[in-house]
Parts: sequence; structure tokens; C-alpha cells
Amino acid sequence: MLIIAFGELIQIFRNRLVLVTSLIMPVVVSGFFIYRHEIFASMASLGYIAAIVMFTVAAFGLYSTAVTTLAGRRQNLFLKRLRSTAISDAGILTGLLLPVTVLALIQVTAILTVLAIVASTPASPLLLVVAVIATMVMMVGLSLATAGLTNSPEHAQVTTLPVSLGVIAVSSWVGITGTADLTLLKRLLPGGAATELMLDAWNGGTPVTDSLILLAPTLGWVVVSIALAGRLFRWEPRR
Repeated sequence: MLIIAFGELIQIFRNRLVLVTSLIMPVVVSGFFIYRHEIFASMASLGYIAAIVMFTVAAFGLYSTAVTTLAGRRQNLFLKRLRSTAISDAGILTGLLLPVTVLALIQVTAILTVLAIVASTPASPLLLVVAVIATMVMMVGLSLATAGLTNSPEHAQVTTLPVSLGVIAVSSWVGITGTADLTLLKRLLPGGAATELMLDAWNGGTPVTDSLILLAPTLGWVVVSIALAGRLFRWEPRR
């Protein structure tokens, strides 16, 4: 598994398109939000900025790159060859997705640390960590499901757009308007509960036990994604 992960890490830094998508673009967008944090904070809150930063990295740095990686490895029959070895299916997928997941976590950690320095520290750092990890797990699950519908790396540019733009739109909606109205709908949409959890973690004012309930919808999307991946994911190209 670690050998696969190391090989994937090398490929990420060799592929310019993936490098821009997974590393440079999320950092640039996040940097803009931090640079203009006073303006955006006047519209909503620092928790909103933190949530947008997190989902920008999770959507473009993790989710889109993971789908592209899996589609590319399927197209060149690398998945098929790996499956003929002694490594388990879970080990193969973990090795392929581990580098991009770790890079996304490093990016989020670094960017949120900068936000805490230039603005203010989160009210509950532990809850913040929980929110970030839950979001990353959800996006990995969604990437496995989407990869089943993606025939090639080029096709991934189309198949990943609905989820990528969707979670950012939901995060903005919840971050700006809150969940006082349409509460259930906002929490059940992918990214809605995670955004509210991030708002509670950074802004404070909500008991931790009440905030942890928000993990349920996010983890629910993980279960749905894995179930869909089990039905849709293919190890070989369609004939």
C-alpha cells in the first residue's frame, strides 16, 4: 500500500494539470478569502471563511483529483494489474488516495492556521479538527462513487463539477444565511451539516454535544457514497 502511495505522490508532482488543480488553485482561492477576510466576515463570520476554505480544498484539491486519479489508473489498466497482486481492494484504493488526502489535510491545516493568525483563533480547535476530518472522509467517499461514472481523466472534468460546485454552493448558503430556516434541508444536503459544524467550531456559542450531532448527516453521506461505489465502481474500462 505504501509503495502505491509513494508512486502516486510522484505522479501528482509530475502531472502539471493535477498539480494546478490539487495544489495551486485551492491555495490561491483560499488566500483570496483570507486576504479579504474582513469583507467576508462582515457578510457572515470567520467560521464561514473557514468553511469555504475547507470545501475549496476538499472539492478541488481532494475530490476532483481523486476522481481523476482513479479514472486514469483504470484507463491505463493499472487498477487491473494491481488487482492481480496480493494487495486487497481496500489496500489498493487506500494507496491510490492516501497522498492526495494527506496533501489536502496539510493544505487545510496550513491555511486555517494562517486565518487564525491574521483574524482570530477558533472557539473549539478540537471540534474544528473533527469537522475537517469528517468533511475529508465524505469527499473521499463521494470521489469513489463518482469514479464509477467517470470513463477517463478528461471525463472527470465534467463528472466532478456537480459535486464540486454543489458543496461549495451549499457551504456558502449555510454560511451566509445560517440554519434558522430550512434547517433540515440545509443539514441534509452534502456539505450543509459540515459547514454548520465548522461555524460552531470557529464562532462558538453552541454546546459541543449539540454540535457533534451534526456529524450524523455528513457520515450518512459517507455510507451512501460507499454503497454507490460498491455498485458503480469498475476496475477495468468498459468495453
